Amino acid sequence: MEMERLEKIEKLRERAQVTYDEAREALDQANGDLLDALIILEQQGKVAPPQGGGYHRSEGSTAGQGGSDQEQERSRGQQSGQGTSNFKETMEKIWNFASGLIKKGNTTSFEILKDKDHVASFPVTVLALLLLFAPWVTLPLIVIGLFFGFHYQFVRNDN
Repeated sequence: MEMERLEKIEKLRERAQVTYDEAREALDQANGDLLDALIILEQQGKVAPPQGGGYHRSEGSTAGQGGSDQEQERSRGQQSGQGTSNFKETMEKIWNFASGLIKKGNTTSFEILKDKDHVASFPVTVLALLLLFAPWVTLPLIVIGLFFGFHYQFVRNDN
């Protein structure tokens, strides 16, 4: 029994970065519950609250009550605001990736050569759209071109 208590104190001490005495006091106040002890240390300002909008209900209310309606509404608003922010950041990342990909596709050309003579050239973006919307035409033309001595290359046009 004493060994289990000592292990809990050690875990709490490592997690909360507090002294053995502070960990023991918090664990005693929490009746041996590690989570409650961590919350007690957080309320005392000895542990930083979790990042990302974490909160606890025990502040300003008893354990049996859920807090006032205003507190619940405020916490819901913070959570939905956090979700909106995450969605916005994700959409910005997707937009930046897609626009960068299109920009790179427009600065890189797909060139068609016949006996080292330049026959045609167009942006890789156009090739991607042709492969996406008309692969039954585009792929056979590329393969047939190989049989007639055409060569293909990608050339990056850095300006």
